[in-house]
Amino acid sequence: MMETVKKTHHELAVELFNRTWDLMDKQDRTPAETDEMIHAAHASRYHWGIAGEPHHWQRGEWQVSRTYAVVGHAQSCLFHAQRCMALTEEHAIGGFDLAFAHEALARAYSLLGDAQMMEKHLSLGKETAEKIKDKDDKEYTLGELNHIKIE
Repeated sequence: MMETVKKTHHELAVELFNRTWDLMDKQDRTPAETDEMIHAAHASRYHWGIAGEPHHWQRGEWQVSRTYAVVGHAQSCLFHAQRCMALTEEHAIGGFDLAFAHEALARAYSLLGDAQMMEKHLSLGKETAEKIKDKDDKEYTLGELNHIKIE
């Protein structure tokens, strides 16, 4: 029975993660869809907490942070970016995920208007991204980092 429950949580985590992305990418998102996007990101992270591994928790925190960046909620964005980095460090998660933990912090500091901290995390993120072996992952990560500027 426990395996069935865990499988259900895993399926919900994936479904909600993907729904969050769909809503993030939507150009004409309604206020109700923005609310749904925020709730879906949190719900996905919740379900990963039950059915996932540390890298799922880390990515879930990253997605919640990114969701708040999209809607311009700087303090919530920073809170979840810091949780993402804490999980990254606690579980020695590197590569692509470490670069995106720095990306989340850079976005949060961008929203807060803190150029010094934004630049610090952009630099660390780019340094980490340069070490990513997969060419497509490396280019994608650098592209995301290169779009961040003071809001």
